[in-house]
Amino acid sequence: MSHPPLPLLHPRGECAINAAPTSSAPARPDAPAVELRGITKRFPGVVANHDIHLTVRRGTVHALCGENGAGKSTLMKILYGMQKPDEGTIALDGTETALNTPGDAIARGIGMVHQHFMLADNLTVLENTVLGAEKLHGIGGRARTKIMEISDAYGLGIRPDVLVEDLGVADRQRVEILKVLYRGARTLILDEPTAVLVPQEVDALFANLRELKSEGLTVLFISHKLGEVLSVADDITVIRRGTTVASVAPDDTTPQQLAELMVGSELPSPETRESTVTDEPMLQVDGLHLSATDSDGAVRTVLDGIGLTIHKGEVLGVAGVEGNGQAELVEAIMGTRTPDRGTVTLDGADLSGTSTRRRREGGIGYVPEDRHRHGLLLEAPLWENRILGHVTERPNSKGKLLDPAGARKDTARIVEEYDVRTPGIEVTAASLSGGNQQKLIVGREMSHRPKLLIAAHPTRGVDVGAQAQIWEQIRTARREGLAVLLISADLDELIGLSDTLRVMYRGRLVADADPAVITPEELGSAMTGAASGHLTADGDADTGRPASGDTEPTGGDQA
Repeated sequence: MSHPPLPLLHPRGECAINAAPTSSAPARPDAPAVELRGITKRFPGVVANHDIHLTVRRGTVHALCGENGAGKSTLMKILYGMQKPDEGTIALDGTETALNTPGDAIARGIGMVHQHFMLADNLTVLENTVLGAEKLHGIGGRARTKIMEISDAYGLGIRPDVLVEDLGVADRQRVEILKVLYRGARTLILDEPTAVLVPQEVDALFANLRELKSEGLTVLFISHKLGEVLSVADDITVIRRGTTVASVAPDDTTPQQLAELMVGSELPSPETRESTVTDEPMLQVDGLHLSATDSDGAVRTVLDGIGLTIHKGEVLGVAGVEGNGQAELVEAIMGTRTPDRGTVTLDGADLSGTSTRRRREGGIGYVPEDRHRHGLLLEAPLWENRILGHVTERPNSKGKLLDPAGARKDTARIVEEYDVRTPGIEVTAASLSGGNQQKLIVGREMSHRPKLLIAAHPTRGVDVGAQAQIWEQIRTARREGLAVLLISADLDELIGLSDTLRVMYRGRLVADADPAVITPEELGSAMTGAASGHLTADGDADTGRPASGDTEPTGGDQA
């Protein structure tokens, strides 16, 4: 459905704060929306961008692909005014300009939706949208009207008065898009926008992007999911090791060819062909219940009678739309949340009521969902991050004392063995790209030869090269008897790596799935509460295998 184009929402006289100095030449209607010429950006010890050229046609979806550390994020930060290039020029709509701050970029119609959403959960959609932009349309009726106009025009389906904490991840992403449109963006930068979406939500997002494009807006789409890139992009630019290596049309390339341009190798597959599952239980969770109190004081059940068993050599995948209890399940197993009742047993030892440190020492490795908040100290050097979670274990300690020399030596080993690309182990974790941060975490956890690995979104936001390395590390350890609890929004990853699949919905394990036959679309439907032909509710899978846990969920408990 077509709508009349919305007017720019940032008239110069009202909100062009810190406006960038621009050429007096008028914009050419046929000029590219964005043109970067010869962009170079250096940091101490590394050249992040070298002589990058990028041309983005107005009214298109332009995909930017490349490994983690290839320079994509730095380039987009330059375009959004967060970094200044050492060399090169930026032209917007044919007019050369300088973007010294994000305010400059916003004033020139550029908006950025970051991979990690920047929303306040305790505020409404309206309050999040107008925060920092109160001068545009106030904070009341005019703002609400404008939000609804934008939402209706681009098919976003936004309700202004809903609390953000009550929204699912796909709706939160639409709120982020709404925020930049509200500020007058005509060029949108989307950083890994599908990382946390199920297939049906991806389809809805792409429909939104096509609506934006039909109204003349431009989208820069950063992604590692090459199949999605080919389905939504009009043009594709590939960056490798800080410079542009190719610009291609989707019709003229394949995922395999794109992967080779990005990393010099074929597209990896998570598929695990041989079974290594034993009959020896490693993790047993029985009757796990957990309640939580909402901001309005209401008590709700977030884990409702969870029971599961993971055997040595088995990867058990848990599928579910975020917010259905997966994070709380991990926290209950790790001991960072105390369940109302239920037991957690590791290799025959009852860990219920023990500390997270005791569980770590008992053999649980942990790759957290949010590496920045729970996996790293961003301003600490790599060797100190090597110690996190394992402070009492060698080589990080000798007796009761830390052993910095041992930690440094082992960090250097992890950097080499796991291909963590860094100038050295003394640099901060914040200086690494997301993929290299993730490889450091995986290397740290696998170095202690855990009995159980809890891997929450282990390849979220990493490129195909890092993804392949992490998958291979999991497969190798699985062959050696490692039990893995895998939680991921990447359904191909879940299906490919898992020996057993269970679906989590509203705090319950509601169905089993056979990874050998289920499709991502069927699994995505089950995650939203719909039925699927290859799923069996609450128990025996259609392959005849017993369910992974023998504790039946019970309804409605609010302890």
